[in-house]
Amino acid sequence: MFDHPLVVHAVVVLLPLAVLGTLALALRPAWRLRYGWLLVGVTAVATVLVPVATSSGEALERRVGNPGEHAELGDTLIWFAAPLLVLVLAMVLLERRRSGATRDGDGPGAPGGPGRGLATGVAVVAVVVALGTAVQVYRIGDSGARAVWGGSVGASSAR
Repeated sequence: MFDHPLVVHAVVVLLPLAVLGTLALALRPAWRLRYGWLLVGVTAVATVLVPVATSSGEALERRVGNPGEHAELGDTLIWFAAPLLVLVLAMVLLERRRSGATRDGDGPGAPGGPGRGLATGVAVVAVVVALGTAVQVYRIGDSGARAVWGGSVGASSAR
């Protein structure tokens, strides 16, 4: 169906980009209004591609052999990407709500109001999830590289 290395490289580029964007938007709330929807889009595409990469990896596994730890770790990535997407979306929506309430001069988004605390809390959780996602992407990539270049899979199918 899909070429596993091609889909994987899309995930390996887009998901770390989503991580960096999440860190940037968490640290600079003003950027959430300007770049938030772009980050939501990048994170959504990366998240949608994770199961595509997993299924293409399973198809490749049937042809070249079991990559061991790499397949097991790859199955976990959706549990990092999906919460990251939800948190990025929450950051953007909360900032839009807060900025709208600030223009009115009161409400949950007013300076010091409860909306600010919630937005900060979501940003902190987003940073933690983003860092965990980055670590997991690294672990999966490293195990895949060891499986391919270490000779544990594909040696007999190269003929």
